[in-house]
Amino acid sequence: MFSLDPLELSERENYKFLIGSVIPRPVALVSTISDEGVVNAAPFSYFNIVSSNPPMISVSIQRRNGKPKDTARNAHAIGEMVVHITDETIVEAANGTAIELEHNQSELERVSLTLVPSTKLKVPGIKEAKVRLECIVDRIIPLGGTDNEPGCDLIIGKVVQYHIREDLYDKGRIDPIGLQPVSRLAGNSYSKLGDIFDLERPKKQ
Repeated sequence: MFSLDPLELSERENYKFLIGSVIPRPVALVSTISDEGVVNAAPFSYFNIVSSNPPMISVSIQRRNGKPKDTARNAHAIGEMVVHITDETIVEAANGTAIELEHNQSELERVSLTLVPSTKLKVPGIKEAKVRLECIVDRIIPLGGTDNEPGCDLIIGKVVQYHIREDLYDKGRIDPIGLQPVSRLAGNSYSKLGDIFDLERPKKQ
């Protein structure tokens, strides 16, 4: 087996190894709002569940030249975010929001996505997403980096409201086929939901 020491690799090499190995990764499309009222949206694949009691999710946002990106900056300032599950129907638009713009410009003006008011937040959601999670920011943890400059901001959000397309939800269960989630691989590659199989967990004898 080929072995590599991450200390002997560049940041870019470590990045490529991780995103090529830790796959597939769900994609969060996150909407936030700035102090000036500008709505920001961006996709992130460093995203997962943290807790179900209370319901909490995490989004890790890599910094650019040591500075937090708009999503992290807005989440810190306002304390809110809406996390959408990226699916096949919105993945191209979600990818379009990854464009780098000035702080006072909204990515949503360049894509075919519609804002919808949230139930409990000031930050609006995206109507076309089949699942969206209204979140209060529980904490933001600067991590990693070099020379005492963090390399990312790990945002922990507490879910205060769920929204799901009605036909996908039945007796507490979500239809994964109907949801059509997409996942991030390496480079420009994404993946659709593949074969589904079940395995029962071992029971204590």
